[in-house]
Amino acid sequence: MPSFILSRRRFGALLFSAGLALSMPGWAQEAPVPIPPPDADPAESGASARALFAGGCFWGVQGVFQHVKGVTRAVSGYAGGAAETATYDRVTSGITGHAETVEVTYDPSVISYGRLLQIFFSVAHNPTQLNFQGPDHGTQYRSALFSLTAQQAETARAYIAQLEATGLFPGPIVTALEPDAVFYPAEQYHQDFLTLYPSWPYIVVNDLPKVEALRTLFADLYRDEPVLVGQL
Repeated sequence: MPSFILSRRRFGALLFSAGLALSMPGWAQEAPVPIPPPDADPAESGASARALFAGGCFWGVQGVFQHVKGVTRAVSGYAGGAAETATYDRVTSGITGHAETVEVTYDPSVISYGRLLQIFFSVAHNPTQLNFQGPDHGTQYRSALFSLTAQQAETARAYIAQLEATGLFPGPIVTALEPDAVFYPAEQYHQDFLTLYPSWPYIVVNDLPKVEALRTLFADLYRDEPVLVGQL
């Protein structure tokens, strides 16, 4: 395991060793229920489509989408900044404009962009936290949707408005809608991190509950065996 990870996730490890628990990414921890799917979820053509999701540390977001039926690839990386600064060491400074992002490739005949949005807002992260997720703070951990098509942008915009109107969230949704972003894959040692290091304290506290919430709330979309970058 890269030595830098110890320092990066020290805060999460300390919380774990002290027996504390960070909030699950749901709004009703006692009996979590999924938020409604989008009212408008236009059909997509083609055998494959891509979507970009930023919701804090990419380890957990990648881990969630790797367990979703219809997802054929989920890659951790960076979006929102320039190519020359799309490296872990630069992005963690918080001044490059990037957000830790996961590129999800999926089969539209199996799962729609709207359903991926539902999972993103239900279990992959907390969209009411501005420029942080759990122990990770900075704009590089912001909640954002980098739309790749005009249809994605409109679907995301309408869905956020729909969710705001439900009153299910403990605060306003702060997810940014950022079009025309370029995705840059992260270093190989970040890929499949949740699967490779399931006992790492940060993963145990912050990310495994997300996968469990996916299994519980979206049983029809959950698959036990994740699709891994290292297998492709």
